[in-house]
Amino acid sequence: MNPILADIYSTILPSAPYIIAAYALLWVALLVYVLMIFRGTKKATAQLTLLEEAVADKQAKSK
Repeated sequence: MNPILADIYSTILPSAPYIIAAYALLWVALLVYVLMIFRGTKKATAQLTLLEEAVADKQAKSK
């Protein structure tokens, strides 16, 4: 093996598990964030639907 490549690989490969772990943690955090946003949007949509129904019922009763 080329001595220059051997030096580069000996520098990079020992830190590879940390880099892989950092990327994995980043993806997991991003997935959790997206799921939290999706869940919040779902709750907000349900609340908005209930509010629209309540307003429609109130308007129907006042007529």
